[in-house]
Amino acid sequence: MKWIIGFYGIQLLILILLIIGSWLIWDRRFKTKHGTQVPKGFIRTNEISIDPITNKRLVVYFNPESGERFYKEEK
Repeated sequence: MKWIIGFYGIQLLILILLIIGSWLIWDRRFKTKHGTQVPKGFIRTNEISIDPITNKRLVVYFNPESGERFYKEEK
């Protein structure tokens, strides 16, 4: 009986660690893609998008070396 509780306890612990780890990674990825200061190497494009949740205008910047996109909030 103890090994059954241990077996499911380990699975539950692994699931909790995966959920916390993925949440931290997602949060870090999202926060680095937008802001108010444009990183060096990024050039402005003609793209403007509107965030449907906050209704904020976001100007798209592009880094030709890495292919990354950056979204700057327009005031």
